[in-house]
This record gives sequence, structure tokens and C-alpha cells, in this order.
Amino acid sequence: MKLQRLAESIGAQTEYCPDIDIDELFMDSRQEVSNGLFFCVSGANFDGHRFAAQAVQKGAAALVAEHTVPGVQVPQLIVPNTRVAMALAAGEFFGHADREMKLIGLTGTKGKTTTSYLVKGILEATGSKCGLIGTIGSRIGDKLIKSGLTTPDPIDLHKTLRMMADEGADYVVMEVSAHAIAYHRLEGIRFATGCFTNLSQDHLDFFGTMDNYFNCKKSFFRSSWMDNAAINLDDERSQAILNEIDLPRMTYGICSDADVTAHDIEISEEGVRFTMRVLHMDDYPVSLHLTGMFNVYNALAAASVCLNQGLDPSAVARALETIRGVPGRAELLDTRTPYKVILDYSHSPDALENILNTVRTFARGRVIILFGCGGDRDHIKRPIMGEIAGRLADYSILTSDNPRTEDPYNILRAIEKGISATKGRYTVIENRREAIRHALETAREGDIVVLAGKGHETYQEINGIRHPFDEKVVVEELLREIRNHA
Repeated sequence: MKLQRLAESIGAQTEYCPDIDIDELFMDSRQEVSNGLFFCVSGANFDGHRFAAQAVQKGAAALVAEHTVPGVQVPQLIVPNTRVAMALAAGEFFGHADREMKLIGLTGTKGKTTTSYLVKGILEATGSKCGLIGTIGSRIGDKLIKSGLTTPDPIDLHKTLRMMADEGADYVVMEVSAHAIAYHRLEGIRFATGCFTNLSQDHLDFFGTMDNYFNCKKSFFRSSWMDNAAINLDDERSQAILNEIDLPRMTYGICSDADVTAHDIEISEEGVRFTMRVLHMDDYPVSLHLTGMFNVYNALAAASVCLNQGLDPSAVARALETIRGVPGRAELLDTRTPYKVILDYSHSPDALENILNTVRTFARGRVIILFGCGGDRDHIKRPIMGEIAGRLADYSILTSDNPRTEDPYNILRAIEKGISATKGRYTVIENRREAIRHALETAREGDIVVLAGKGHETYQEINGIRHPFDEKVVVEELLREIRNHA
């Protein structure tokens, strides 16, 4: 693609733009490219302008920058914001694949991943071909593309959208993180529907306050970004969104007078039964193969999104019943033990409280929770999560999550401050594998062991290095060892 065309797409000056071809877009100056366009992106700990010369050595034929970079002998396109420019240029470079499909964007603290799987399941069950982009990676048909970000950077995002469009996808369901909104990864993309699931404490290391965090989420709901919205009316922040948006909307909830509601809810370890009422008139029974009140909300969110797309409510209800589960989300492992083991991604205070309250409803014995907190992230939530575990679990095992570059014992001491203020029994075992061994050896008939925090992740990040750690595999290995020594 010609550099002048890309310059026009980002609003850069084109008067002196040379007639050269651009074959690749990139933002990592270490990447080897041929005829690349390098974006000088600045972050909290780096400034991409400082690495422009290195990028040229690696094959950059031109730069996009926020100011002129001296001593670099390639064309430079100067823009107010390189992140915005990168998103717009990526859309142009990959042929605006997003315009060839309908995009569904899901934002909120919790429930994005499960809701995205539910929406994908409903759309596919009703005859549409659907792509998925989110925390567990991107899916095109049965093919999984792993990603390190909930919402990929614009270059990877538009490349993935092009792959999905070329494979004939009708819809793409996308998790929209607050970081993606703040970093302008979605500039230029229009969504058929945007969904707000909820807001609770998370990412305060980045946003500072809950108001900043919420305002970022709220900014997603603009008429220039989407055609209509689905909003959780039970969330206390939802009214602030509804007051400000000028969009057709579908509301959902359990406790409020919403457009889509759930009644006669029955929760068991196998799943949830409820009656879905649409627009205060028609009732549709649903037997969901996912457990917990939070999954009732996820199902209502998915239903609202699909009803916004014109799907028949009875078809939506039937489709919900065909979906069997989501990796690492309240996932019951096949352990063949007298106790149950549940794998869950809950890594925030509200999520931890939700999973513990859920298993309490059907636990015949004790509830044993194993969890930690991520390093180099929100410090405030650590004692809060400790207090929740001490209050709701019968026995807590504090261990490492992804300590990253932080001392894991500092993290554990912070969690301990919260749990020690309760009457809850607990122990500290920093090594996560040994902590899981202890949980399995401690559990008795009727108990429920919840392994919280890792969910779908297959690694543990320690001192900046990702070590293989798939909890499903770890549980299988440990149970085999325990049985062999019995």
C-alpha cells in the first residue's frame, strides 16, 4: 500500500509524501520488517520516538510520530496522537474488514469472556458464522489464535478481523477492555451493539480511581461508535450511562424493571434454571449449563445483545441451552474424587465474592478457596480479597498467582492483612503447585475446592518469565501422585 494513502487515512500531511510502498505496519522496534511503517508509540515506561533509528535499521521505510525525530533519514508523518493514527492506519491497511461484518463489543469488569462465548453460541446456533476476540484468545471457526491482551493492539486486531472476514464471518464478538479504550485501540471501528456488563474494583493501578475507570468504560458508548446498546440496569453505574447516551438500548437485570429479566431462578452445581421475560410480556424457560447468579446476568446480557440484532426470543432461549461451558470460568473439573474441584478466573474482589457465594448455595461440605493476587498490579484489592475469603470460605489457602517482578511474599502479606481480621481459617503456601497439592490432600467428601485466579491461563509469570502452568494438567498430575502413594 502506498505511503500517501496511509497518510491520508490518518490525517497527516501528504504534500511531500514520497511515492513508496508500505508492506508492513509495526510498533516494536526489535521486529524485522521489509518496507515497514513504524509507529512511535509512547507508554508509561518508554517512548517509541527514542527507538526510531533502531526501527529504521530493522526495515522501517517511514515513521509515524508526534514530533520530528532528528537524525532519521526516512519520511516522517507527524500526527497529534500516534495511537489513534495506528488504529486508523491499521484499518486502512487491512481493508476495513470490520465494515464487512457486524461487531459486538462487550465491556465491563466481569462477565465479558463468558458473555462473549454465550453470544457466539447463540449466533452460531441461529445460523450465523461468528468470530471471537478476547481474553482467552481469538477464535475463527475451531482455530484458536492466542493473544496476550484482552483487546489486541490495532495492528493485530485489524489483521485478525481481516482473517475473519476472509473466512466469511457474519459477526465478530469482541471483549473491550478499559485499557483498549484508553489506548485508542478501537478508533475508527463501529459496533452493531455495545454491551455494559457491570463495574467493580479492578485496574486501579492504571486508572487511579473508580470514577476514572468508569468514565473510561462509559466513553465507549458513543453514537459515533455503535448502533445500539445493551445495559445491565442492576448495576449502580448504569443510569449514568443511560442518562448520557443517545442510542437505542435494551436493558437487562434481575432486580430492576428492565427490558429483559430473569425470574424463578434455581441454582445447582449442574447449572441454572430460570424464566427469561422479554419486554414485560413473554416468558421463555432456560436451562443453562453454567452455574451461579453471575451467569444468569451473563445469559441476560447475551440475550439482550442478540435481541438487539433482531433474533427471535424463543430461538435465543433454546440456543442458550446448547452452550456447555467456558474454559476457566466456574469450570467443574473431571477429577473422579469424592469432593469437587472448580477452576475459576476470579481475580478481583467482586469476582471472588461471586464464586464463593455461588458454591455456598450447593456445597454439602466445606468450601476451600485457593487464590493469590497478581504482582505489579492493583495493591488496594489484596486485603479486600483476603477479607472476602476469610468471611465466605471455610478454609483459605493463600498462594502465588502471577507475581511478575514483585516479591510474592509481599503480596501474600498484604492478602493476610485482610484475612487475619476475620475468623476464617487459612494457611500460606507460596508455591502454587504445592498449594494445590495441599488443597487436594485436605479436601474431604462433599467439599468444594475452588482454584481461583488463573482460570484459562496456562502459565505462571515469575520475575518476568512465563513458566508453563496449566492448572487442569497440574490437578491431574497431583491426583495421580496422591493415588499412587495411597
